[in-house]
Amino acid sequence: MRVVFAGTPEFARVALEQLLQAGHSVPLVLTQPDRPAGRGMKLQASPVKQCALVHGIAVAQPHSLRLDGKFPDEAAAARAALEAAQADVMVVAAYGLILPQWTLDLPRLGCLNIHASLLPRWRGAAPIHRAIEAGDAETGVTIMQMDAGLDTGDMLLLERLPITATATTASLHDQLATLGGRLLLQVLQQAAAGSLARTPQPAAGISYAHKIEKAESSIDWQLPARQIDQRIRAFDPFPGASSVVQGETIKLWGCTLADTPAPAGAAPGQILHIDAQGVLVACGEGTLRLTVLQRAGGKRLPVADFLRGFALQPGMVLGAETAHGTA
Repeated sequence: MRVVFAGTPEFARVALEQLLQAGHSVPLVLTQPDRPAGRGMKLQASPVKQCALVHGIAVAQPHSLRLDGKFPDEAAAARAALEAAQADVMVVAAYGLILPQWTLDLPRLGCLNIHASLLPRWRGAAPIHRAIEAGDAETGVTIMQMDAGLDTGDMLLLERLPITATATTASLHDQLATLGGRLLLQVLQQAAAGSLARTPQPAAGISYAHKIEKAESSIDWQLPARQIDQRIRAFDPFPGASSVVQGETIKLWGCTLADTPAPAGAAPGQILHIDAQGVLVACGEGTLRLTVLQRAGGKRLPVADFLRGFALQPGMVLGAETAHGTA
């Protein structure tokens, strides 16, 4: 098939690579404009653009596809490129732009979306993060026929994936990216054979995965230990869970739920014990053992290494400065 591909991050690049390996023709890629990144804040091409350039594929990077929006010339140029591509279908994976109706109508088979959740749960921008944060037992990938709504289109194929007790957004992302590419190829085979079966999404169970904000990173130690564990794993690699101690913000990258109960009167966030296994912290309910920490400007370190450069002590209270407004 002739496939126009629209995507931006690593999740989408994996699917594009699988499309190309399977022998589909990709005459055009749409991706977000280059963004400043790294310490030098130099413009950096998206993973999808880098992949397209390696394979000699034409790339379009409009700021918007709305012909009546703020960038009508860019949208018109993108439309001309899409029309010239004469694609059978457009595949969309974490592209980052809203597709107007003219885009949805242009390809012969419309637009297909690779979405990293079991729709209709976790429609929206951050389905992997939110599934872990909520403590979901499973997630998966849905291949969807796109319509004008936000992840509301008919489902074409769905496969489930368990969320383990140690899964992070980073580890789950890689599994779902591979799964998404595989399911996409199955759907394209069905489309070529004229055997696509469309299933409307259920009306029940709808939830929205709102975009992750940096402000969410600060841990509230009054929450139950299990919920804090889920947030630490959900925010790895971005934005990284954090807490203030001794006036310094540290990142929390690794933890385990502890069986040790907190003593009566222990404050949420209070360090109860430190040993080679980690830093035991009291929570609003239960206790949590922190195992991988990071100082600002430093590297992620196992607790034993971290403590050589930062003298945490039992009795210190994580987040205490935030509570008193001095962070």
